[in-house]
Amino acid sequence: MSGVRKLAASFVAPWPCGVAVRDRLKHLTPQDEMVLRAVGGHQGALASGDLKARCADGLEHGADTWAARKRGLTKVSSSRIAGAITKATHDQWALARRCQAAHVQSLAAGIKTLRHRLSLPIGEQGTKRAAGGYRSKNEWFCKSRRLAALEDRHAAAVADWQAGRVRVVRGGRRLLNTRHHLTEARLTEDEWRERWEAERWFLAADGESGKRFGNETIRVTPNGEVSIRLPAPLAHLANAKHGRYILSARIGFAHRGTEWADRIEGNRAVAYRIHLDTVRGRWYLTASWQRPVIQSIPWEIARARGMIGVDTNADHFAAYRLDRHGNPVGDPHRFGFDLSGTAGHRDAQIRHALTRLINWAVRVGVTAIGIEDLDFTPEKTREKHGSRKRFRQLISGMPTGKLKARLVSMAAEHGLTIVAVDPAYTSMWGAQHWQKPLTTPHRKMSRHDAAGIAIGRRALGHPIRRRMAPPPHDRSDRAGHRTAQAAPGDRGREGTRPPTTDRPPGGPSPGGKRKREPSASKTVRDAPGTQQWVQDSLMRTG
Repeated sequence: MSGVRKLAASFVAPWPCGVAVRDRLKHLTPQDEMVLRAVGGHQGALASGDLKARCADGLEHGADTWAARKRGLTKVSSSRIAGAITKATHDQWALARRCQAAHVQSLAAGIKTLRHRLSLPIGEQGTKRAAGGYRSKNEWFCKSRRLAALEDRHAAAVADWQAGRVRVVRGGRRLLNTRHHLTEARLTEDEWRERWEAERWFLAADGESGKRFGNETIRVTPNGEVSIRLPAPLAHLANAKHGRYILSARIGFAHRGTEWADRIEGNRAVAYRIHLDTVRGRWYLTASWQRPVIQSIPWEIARARGMIGVDTNADHFAAYRLDRHGNPVGDPHRFGFDLSGTAGHRDAQIRHALTRLINWAVRVGVTAIGIEDLDFTPEKTREKHGSRKRFRQLISGMPTGKLKARLVSMAAEHGLTIVAVDPAYTSMWGAQHWQKPLTTPHRKMSRHDAAGIAIGRRALGHPIRRRMAPPPHDRSDRAGHRTAQAAPGDRGREGTRPPTTDRPPGGPSPGGKRKREPSASKTVRDAPGTQQWVQDSLMRTG
């Protein structure tokens, strides 16, 4: 088809290779909380200073500067704590660097769109692939000023990128700016200060294979005893040998507790992190470890038992089950969710909807789920959808990255394979080829349900279009059966197929009128006593 972009190949999403579980530290004494706050504040200050030094190094960073920073931290903490701090610093700097590159690309895309629209005459109509000119002189003038502002921002961002300068806020820039809007955030200065300090603490330790219980800095025994190796300046707070402090709380992971116990009893690496939820006033301990890389089910095996195609929308998942030949089975299913409210509420809604989707997939016996490989990053720009604020809010509110990661991790626990497909034209072609044929008085098909079928067929390797082969030259068995699949190499297999008829046999035409008036008889008599049959002009003989 002309004008159709080349579709990306479908692929099987790899299963996750990391695990994290969390449990609450209950019944901490005031002395325990005081020690945790002191250790977190001390190591947090070291992490802030190390991040400042790493940002100052910029592109001049190397193994020598890393070793020098680590030696300086070891004197006021320990070698293991210094290693954890420098590793976290490098990860944070690398993340800021990637975000900086994405910001430069976003500014460049906005500048390109503005220049194109400013070059067009005022009021010129746009097309489906390119926006038209601006509607008035006033809008043209305002956009020309915005172009100048974006060009200045782009030049500054490129200069920072080339010089290796990044800007990172430990604790988060959003929380930092909240300090100037305490009334809107419904916080007092003391409450904000507590959150700010808690976010800047550093109470984490990397695991080590071969060490006792998999971690020397934060150690958790099989019976749930938690102990911390104190840094050198706080060694006087220890209540156990070798500068350790044992907390009064005991933990027991309800989820994956057996897997965690097997790891620590085998002295395999387990990383720990302790943090304070200032809203609830609760302390938590998170354990994480790596799994061996597990290959997911190959695509050929996964599609042998059919597929569930899932169309992602702003308030629901539209899912349809297909057999291995690409034929829809049963009725469409919808799994709704609500993305309004807080981040925790949105995450819970997504998790609940995915749980219901996965349970249905397990119940019907399929081994794979097809989903669109969505990424709205280039679609959120203000310049591309400036006047469509509701649409921008819609696509900005869909957590595409978190959704994919959570679906893959949850599906892996049930042995399900996730097949990611190119999202291009799935809604349009699904509605064109599947919505009307599957609509019955007892089944209501929406555009989203038809898109689920299109996604599932693409994940199975079949074309989306329903296309029948021409009838054979005779009815003998040697001619074979007619197929409903078009070969992958056929040109225009997804193209528009003109309907053979717009009305059922004997029914009215699309305009609501018959082509001819009904007649009581299809014969006429010329004369009394003479019977002469006259064939009607609309009837044809065999």
